[in-house]
Amino acid sequence: MNIKAVDVKKLRDKTGAGMLDCKNALVETNGDFKLAEKKLKELGLAAVAKRSGRATNNGRVFSQITSSKAALLELACETDFVARNKDFIALGDTLLHTIVKNNLTEINSELENLVNDLISTIKENMTLKRFSVMNIADDETVADYIHGEGAIGVLVKLKAQDASVLASDRIKEFLFDCALHIAAFNPLYLSEDAVDSAYLAEQKEIFTNQVAALDKPANVVENIVKGKLNKHLAEICFLKQGFVKDDKSSVAAVLKSLSNELGTKLEIVEYAYFRVGSED
Repeated sequence: MNIKAVDVKKLRDKTGAGMLDCKNALVETNGDFKLAEKKLKELGLAAVAKRSGRATNNGRVFSQITSSKAALLELACETDFVARNKDFIALGDTLLHTIVKNNLTEINSELENLVNDLISTIKENMTLKRFSVMNIADDETVADYIHGEGAIGVLVKLKAQDASVLASDRIKEFLFDCALHIAAFNPLYLSEDAVDSAYLAEQKEIFTNQVAALDKPANVVENIVKGKLNKHLAEICFLKQGFVKDDKSSVAAVLKSLSNELGTKLEIVEYAYFRVGSED
């Protein structure tokens, strides 16, 4: 019997089962929609909607880098067992490929349908939680790092005034170390310039109130507050943090030294950090 694609889609929308399961059910019931729906329910394939309420605190972070784009994605599931499933891993790679190929900027029905297809097979709730895409210009390069079995994922992008240095081993080594650093310390901001001015004003007020009880001259209070603020920024800003392989030097200092070594201006311009089960 010839089964129309529109009927398969209609059954899929109604039950949440996979496209192939819907088509097979329609074939076996000679196109009877209600019987096909019943059959899917009997087989346990029409339970995606019921599973959607289950917590998805496990999962995996995926990364992909092409010549012009880099992407990071978090795919969530209920159990760590499924997070290690080969079909789950293949789905994450497929989602990333689809996002990069189609220049997607937000989760759409195509991506959700890919996830629902696997839900109907594995019988466990899954969620495409988020993804981030970076464009890569000719004078830029990106490194990625996935920790363990995908618990944490990082992208970090570097820009060079002289693009010819981007292929050097020194650049690759440094940028990979930067990715390791971000995975380990999860900085809140790239640099001081990225910190919200209202947040800085609030922190300054807090530190000022802390020092007020010391009964020091105004200029001394100002210097103490300035020191406290700089120390705080060094804790939350990537470029001001002590470098993962030499904590006596800041990331910015190591970057400047490498710029001098290679004879061209280098900048870290962007990074992304995903941790499974977190909004970080």
